[in-house]
Amino acid sequence: MVPITPFRPNILLALFTLSFFGASIPLGASGNEGNVAGSVRVVEGVSFDETYRDARVSLRLHNAALLRYRVVFRAYVAGLYLPEGADPASVLGEIPKRLEIQYFWAIPAGDIGKAGEEVLSRNVDAATLSSLRSRLDRIRAAYRDVKPGDRYALTYLPGSGTELSFNGTPLVRIEGDDFAAAYFSIWLGKRPLDQGLKDNLLKKG
Repeated sequence: MVPITPFRPNILLALFTLSFFGASIPLGASGNEGNVAGSVRVVEGVSFDETYRDARVSLRLHNAALLRYRVVFRAYVAGLYLPEGADPASVLGEIPKRLEIQYFWAIPAGDIGKAGEEVLSRNVDAATLSSLRSRLDRIRAAYRDVKPGDRYALTYLPGSGTELSFNGTPLVRIEGDDFAAAYFSIWLGKRPLDQGLKDNLLKKG
């Protein structure tokens, strides 16, 4: 493994914090300083609306979690939105969902898609990866440089596709239920970027 410093962490750990040294902390856990204020939840100063709505769907914030790098350094905060009453075990199925991630590190755009695909390749076979190639290239090209405080969101609607937005601005929409199931597996699949983060995002109650 390439040596990592607190000021310039390995890009995979900074972006997705692959679980070698990471520690995922659920909203409201000790030391997390999480709270609920009206229709907004806050963790480590990062706010998530309790409800996401647009003209097509209404989703509820299921869980939010802070991921720390080497326990001490904050990597990002993620929030998962699902339909009211949805079974989180079915998250990779054809149900609407939204994942928001707000970062504490600056990350070049060119590294973001590359990092995601390294995790994706752990969750799908080579044939599936090949079938997704042109769509993966499109979403990879859409990413922008990240500064501390920036937020990406992935929103999947059955029959409509997966939309990538950056600070609230849509960047690209990728068609296909198969694409959504594969891409969300980066965070929520059988071999996710961090098992603790997955567990905290999907836990019930």
